[in-house]
Amino acid sequence: MKLSGFNSLGFVLIVFVMLSACSTFAMTEFNVLNFGANLNGRTDSTNSFLKAWNAACGTADSTFIYVPKGRCLVGPLAFKGQCKSPQIIIRIDGTIVAPLDYGVLGKSDNWFSFEGVSGVSIIGRGIFDAKGPSLWACKAPNSNSCPSGARMFCKSNNIRINGLTSLNSQMFHIVINGCQNVHLRGVKIVAAGNSPNTDGIHVQLSRNVEILSTFIKTGDDCISIGPGTENLWIEQVTCGPGHGISIGSLAKDLKEEGVQNVTVKNTIFSNTQNGLRIKSWARPSSGYVQGVRFIGSVMTNIQNPIVIDQNYCPRNENCPGQVSGIKIKDIVYEDIRGTSSTPIAIEFDCSSKNPCTGIRLQNVNLTYLNKTTQSFCSNVVGKVFDLVRPNSCL
Repeated sequence: MKLSGFNSLGFVLIVFVMLSACSTFAMTEFNVLNFGANLNGRTDSTNSFLKAWNAACGTADSTFIYVPKGRCLVGPLAFKGQCKSPQIIIRIDGTIVAPLDYGVLGKSDNWFSFEGVSGVSIIGRGIFDAKGPSLWACKAPNSNSCPSGARMFCKSNNIRINGLTSLNSQMFHIVINGCQNVHLRGVKIVAAGNSPNTDGIHVQLSRNVEILSTFIKTGDDCISIGPGTENLWIEQVTCGPGHGISIGSLAKDLKEEGVQNVTVKNTIFSNTQNGLRIKSWARPSSGYVQGVRFIGSVMTNIQNPIVIDQNYCPRNENCPGQVSGIKIKDIVYEDIRGTSSTPIAIEFDCSSKNPCTGIRLQNVNLTYLNKTTQSFCSNVVGKVFDLVRPNSCL
């Protein structure tokens, strides 16, 4: 057999080097079945998963936790450091299912959480099925008796998540809070378009986060970006249904960290409420948004393709008569095209006290029912380059 670009001797040498490297790499494997986990989807395996984690965490070698194909019933579970193992790989090929009683998870803030660990990779083609619809139904009539719901939570460093599916989360699917160096790739997030508060991925108080090649269908923001986010890279994300990719809501608190150095690149939006959004409450705040690049988005039937809303005040509670203290500057929209489901495709509704500055539109082409769309500007300063449709109000 002949491989293009290689002669047979070169190929043998490469395989030999790879095998030699693997033979010197020590990795201890822990299969959850050996700790009593059951694959019938009815027997509680929570303690078995915790035992496997404790064994891996307490081992000095690099370790490998394996969840084979099948259905494992698991309740709220916290994986905590500090670990002796320098690297823990968790491979999930099966389905992790939540208890049928939504209160078992709903009374806990988190379903799976990683707290104070470092060097953990969660990989595979496994599924986390949180069975959220029963809790969503409880919340539908605005009942105060329903629990808030649980989410997957990460407060750790050097974390990789690759290839997994989060299905029907009770609340936010994945929360990255207080983390550094987190890499997500090939993740799939699925929930009904009318599911409440089921943000796909939420990032806050975190640095150096990458979200790549991810598919999100949900009932709230596909990706929400909160205070204290710095150096966030989002690329090749498909969103819809959902509320788009949102920075905010900000200005929830008077003293709030800023959002800076965010890139959102090569994204696809379909039938979402928003496309690219920045929103803040109409309240005083020390927060800010700066250094954001929205580059290369394709939008189909989006209610608000491009929007900055600094007068966010749902139900007119705790904010009437106030203005946003969030300072927004240096925001770029480049190579954005597609269709709006409303006449106003670009809306910059900024604070009268802190106008948006340094807004840049370049190569934007948004239409509405094959007609000319409109733009709306209030308290905003910026520039337009190349073709921009609708005609800019900057």
